[in-house]
Amino acid sequence: MSTLHPVVAEVTDRLRERSRDSRAAYLRRIDAVDRSGPQREHLSCGNLAHGFAACGTEDKAALRSGRSANLAIVTAYNDMLSAHQPYERYPSLIRQIARDGGFTAQVAGGVPAMCDGITQGRPGMQLSLFSRDLVAMATAVALSHDMFDGALYLGICDKIVPGLLIGALSFGHLPGAFIPSGPMPSGIPNEQKSKVRQAWADGKATREDLMEVEAASYHTAGTCTFYGTANSNQMLMEIMGLHLPGASFEAPDTPLRDALTAAAVHRVAANSALGEHYLPVGHIIDERAIINGVIGLHATGGSTNHLLHLVAIAQAAGIQLRWDDFDALSAVIPLLSRVYPNGYADVNQFHQAGGMAFLIDQLLAAGLLHRDVSTVFGTGMEGYAQTPQLDGTGSLHWVPVAKQSGNRGVLRGVDEPFRTDGGLRMLQGNLGRAVIKVSSVPEDRLVIEAPAIVFHDQDEVVAAFKRGELDRDFVAVVRFQGPQANGMPELHKLTPTLALLQDRGRRIALLTDGRMSGASGRVPAAIHVTPEAVAGGGIAKIRNGDMIRLDAVNGRLDVLMEQHELDTRLPVTADLSSEHSGMGRDLFGLFRQASTTADMGAGVL
Repeated sequence: MSTLHPVVAEVTDRLRERSRDSRAAYLRRIDAVDRSGPQREHLSCGNLAHGFAACGTEDKAALRSGRSANLAIVTAYNDMLSAHQPYERYPSLIRQIARDGGFTAQVAGGVPAMCDGITQGRPGMQLSLFSRDLVAMATAVALSHDMFDGALYLGICDKIVPGLLIGALSFGHLPGAFIPSGPMPSGIPNEQKSKVRQAWADGKATREDLMEVEAASYHTAGTCTFYGTANSNQMLMEIMGLHLPGASFEAPDTPLRDALTAAAVHRVAANSALGEHYLPVGHIIDERAIINGVIGLHATGGSTNHLLHLVAIAQAAGIQLRWDDFDALSAVIPLLSRVYPNGYADVNQFHQAGGMAFLIDQLLAAGLLHRDVSTVFGTGMEGYAQTPQLDGTGSLHWVPVAKQSGNRGVLRGVDEPFRTDGGLRMLQGNLGRAVIKVSSVPEDRLVIEAPAIVFHDQDEVVAAFKRGELDRDFVAVVRFQGPQANGMPELHKLTPTLALLQDRGRRIALLTDGRMSGASGRVPAAIHVTPEAVAGGGIAKIRNGDMIRLDAVNGRLDVLMEQHELDTRLPVTADLSSEHSGMGRDLFGLFRQASTTADMGAGVL
């Protein structure tokens, strides 16, 4: 058994010490819940009668007088989102699985599920980040009826899984599992899609050309197959022990997928206070699980959105995760996978090459992952170095993963990584703090020094490009995009335009207090800049022509001027009133006002 890497041990120890008081307070709170019988026994007769009134005869009898577990189903189902459409049949499937096992399950409530892919560049995108905390609140409302001995969380996409987990941790005394639905089959090659997008940005492709490739890429039910935030979510739930081994990327609506769902339902019942071994979510998600999540993010080149989400998730469990922890771990965690936009492959190819089991096996062998953790599967992390299979009778079992990658262009071992570091880095300087994803940035673009061109909206960048004003070296400063300004939308409209300029040989970079998420790629982008512009941060002091130096090698982000000059320069302000109403934005004023900074999770909880 490999010894834990000293840097992983050191970062974990620092996190544990930093979180000592808040974690202890959290555990006292969840451990104080009475677990002497079914939770519904605490309800009055009138309360309980309301809770089972609509049930069938068999479930009603079990809920009325039985001592078996009752599981909550918290679902993000809707049939507009391809990733969530397969969940339509899950409640009836889960209820029958529960009956067959001698317990019950009820849909406790639904949570909103919005798609960043649909709202990109639109006003609705400004609700996206805050929807994470809204999902957490809706999860709490669903579980507040206190009818349940465990919970099953049905969610996939960007803010939905983090929100569900934050809500689950607020009910951390309940055992639970996350049940995915799986990715859609592979569509057209990602590189082909990217080329047409850039041709569209350059005016060399028609809208019909672009629609054809987009529809061929996002073509049926299931999760989008590129490695953005949605699939990073699935990786995290598995490597943090809240999925069953191998569940993340199995295709929808297959016998193996249904068998994994059934096994997850039975595991949650067994982990309840009425089952074989009580194991609540609040004890699974501890400092080691959080560190394992950060390690998984680095090893796979995952979404930068999790620099926000993991901080907020950890906080919900009383754990004080910081960007410095990400930075320290990035130096020693090798990049073991390349999945689009960090490579040519999609998550189906990653899964076929060995997927999560191979990745976890390699990290464990190198001492780069906490082995001794609690998981919903009932083992430590070594149980996740296995792949699920159905035998000839249709029974589910797990077998050890192969020791060799099935495709070295997609997934590699620790002895031949794509990079020796994780590709996520912190930047710090006289402009504040930021993060950058460098896993697919060319080596000669890791340091950019160029004059600033300042914008207050991503549409201004696209308009300037169309006017022919951007065919030069520059740093695009897109500000007033932080959580307090307008909800911190993603700025993916910029990706084709900036990539096209870089392909023309221009030395360019992006500097923003907004987000780029898991789809940030080859263009160096200093994102999540904090303090944000609306709070008077250094980004609000930049003027057109100021020389900006983005140095991802040494972790620096500076405007090149004397400090006293920067200190005396007044920050620019902006009238954002037009962005605070319409498309539901007026309802989120309290969120904007109360939001924490990006490095503290950019949330309100």
